Amino acid sequence: MTEQVNDIDRSLYDFTKSEEGYERYADGLTPQIVEAISKKKDEPAWMLDLRMKSLELYQKMDMPANWGPAIDGLDMDHISTYVAPKTKQATTWDDVPEEVRDTFERLGIPQAERSYLAGVGAQYDSELVYHNMQTTAAQMGVVYSGIEEALHGEYAELIKEHFMKLIPPHDHKFAALHGAVWSGGSFVYVPKDVEVEFPLQSYFRLNAAGAGQFEHTLIIIEPGAKLHFIEGCSAPKYNVANLHAGAVELFVGKNASLRYSTIENWSKNMYNLNTKRAQVAEGGNMEWVSGSFGSHVGYLYPSTFLKGAGSTCEFTGITFAGATQNLDTGCKVIMSAPDTKASISTKSLSKGGGISTFRSSIVVTPAADRAKATVSCASLMLDDISRSDTIPAMDVRNATASVGHEATIGRISDDTILYLMSRGIPEEEARTMIVNGFANPISKELPLEYAVEMNNLIKLEMEGAIG
Repeated sequence: MTEQVNDIDRSLYDFTKSEEGYERYADGLTPQIVEAISKKKDEPAWMLDLRMKSLELYQKMDMPANWGPAIDGLDMDHISTYVAPKTKQATTWDDVPEEVRDTFERLGIPQAERSYLAGVGAQYDSELVYHNMQTTAAQMGVVYSGIEEALHGEYAELIKEHFMKLIPPHDHKFAALHGAVWSGGSFVYVPKDVEVEFPLQSYFRLNAAGAGQFEHTLIIIEPGAKLHFIEGCSAPKYNVANLHAGAVELFVGKNASLRYSTIENWSKNMYNLNTKRAQVAEGGNMEWVSGSFGSHVGYLYPSTFLKGAGSTCEFTGITFAGATQNLDTGCKVIMSAPDTKASISTKSLSKGGGISTFRSSIVVTPAADRAKATVSCASLMLDDISRSDTIPAMDVRNATASVGHEATIGRISDDTILYLMSRGIPEEEARTMIVNGFANPISKELPLEYAVEMNNLIKLEMEGAIG
């Protein structure tokens, strides 16, 4: 087993590329930088106005205090908010510059597109470098493009109507930061009753050291439509802080269904302060599948507003916190209509002094008659120097609602290890088998290539876990 672990290519995410010839704005945040970003993108006046108001809010707000892990190591005066290779967005991989294309080839994105995806968007630092969609999906009226591109097309008013409505800039300091300097991201529109048979995928790669990535994803699913959207993220490791403060806004129409799968493999110098929210209409379903395996510090709590009668939300997540990592993850569901349902199931692992914290928040409003919600979270600590916490919050204001929570926190049983070793299984392999068994209910929900990737990451993290 040890030989198999050593054979895994550790360079999958940690390779770097030169920034020679790149456009890079000065570190820090000023009105001039915000104006330059907007001018570069030739944005409508309302977007520049939103950016400047967001900047004003950001400068007035305090950093988060008494909430989640400390982020003292993040100094915005040493973060560049815009870095990009000098290339235009391409619709074929051959038109992507070789050094950028090589990055995505090594990450397997073009192969995944050829194999089973209906469309792919690839962002490199602050800009999309590739975006394409199958003709069959386009013929059904599905729109999948860069959001900046869509701002200049027939869907501009639709974007204006929805942009930063679920995540308003005044919500928190990093929402305001995002509103000021966002760049890149995707826009998806699925017409009424259209079911997209194959997933769409966006992949975000942050290559530059000491930089931030602030992509914005906006997805609108009309009544009766169905979509699976996959988001992947990675970055190489540097000895300086990097920042990810993207935003995801999802609008799910009546009787529509959206599955949003995310696998985050950020490097361990990354501060991942992402914000994700969904709004679901009558009879609609929102399904989150979330895997958090990277970043030095993570704040990630996807939120779902069940606004329509009979709307539902399912959240399935797994977190792996290794050495030097403090990952604070979870989800929030606000139930504000009759017969709404929510199901939350999470697993977390911590090793090498890693800290994993799960937070859940269920809010049942007076209007949510007969609402039902269940929360289940299980945590496994792989040594005696790691930490795991679960912090559930339930705010129930309707007597007809049914809300339940269960949590388990434990360590690998020595008796189980001894039993497996008595059957001829080496200790390290026995521990890996137990961890894989623990994670399997979650990993089977991931897209296939990410499930394999997760198992490989567990093997890598398990190396040296004995004792």
